[in-house]
Amino acid sequence: MSRRQSASSRSAANAPQRDPRSDWRAQFLAAIASSAFVEALFDRLPDIVYSIKDLDGRYVSMSEAAVSRCGLQRKQDAIGKTAFDLFPQPMAQRYTRQDERLFRTGKPIIDNLDLTVYRDGSAGWCLTTKEPLHDHKGAIIGLACISKDLVEPTRAHLIDAGFAEAIDYLLEHFDEPLRIEDLARRARLSAAQLDRRMKKIFQISAGQYLIKTRVDHAARMLARSGLAIADIAMQCGFSDQSALSRQFRQVTGMTPRQYRLLMHPPDGAA
Repeated sequence: MSRRQSASSRSAANAPQRDPRSDWRAQFLAAIASSAFVEALFDRLPDIVYSIKDLDGRYVSMSEAAVSRCGLQRKQDAIGKTAFDLFPQPMAQRYTRQDERLFRTGKPIIDNLDLTVYRDGSAGWCLTTKEPLHDHKGAIIGLACISKDLVEPTRAHLIDAGFAEAIDYLLEHFDEPLRIEDLARRARLSAAQLDRRMKKIFQISAGQYLIKTRVDHAARMLARSGLAIADIAMQCGFSDQSALSRQFRQVTGMTPRQYRLLMHPPDGAA
């Protein structure tokens, strides 16, 4: 065997192996004829609002819970309308700012605290997550949103504007050095008070919530980009690749490399 052939063989042997589950998963999802089942599932959850919007903020799809809260009779009445047509202006303005940030950055919005309208017509807090929707070329064409009512924390007055502001700041600056004491000051709480509220609402401490946020974003970058794991670590607020690998394995049970091999397209494994 020549030196060149030997080097080529070593390179092939050291290349990451494609996980066959990723091909099976892609084929199964591609075989689903319609995504209407998603809306049907959320129709059966009265405390969760589900919707899809296009880049202009127009509703493409909406669950029954959202329709009734907007005072509409049928889902079709919501199609093509925007948040400003359906919600009080302060709520619509906040929802629109979130959407615009997602469209601008391409980053999902996870576990945001928002004011909403409950089934009985009263105002209360909800936990919102928004994911960008891409076409086959990778361009963002809209977003999917779910919001879960936080009825008990609202009644117990565990959530207020200051607390929501602190969560907003964490979600927008998770890739920077953050101190829990600084977040507590933004919430106008002590660090211990902030932790107690976090555990009541999210079932995890403020520090764990920050780690979860960073790991969530790292997982998305591993699945959707070919960036080196060390670069992803830095962009998600970890001190280095080792810190990402340690925290990622604790949360997911996999290393970043294993997760990428499972989720990433064939030509992007790194």
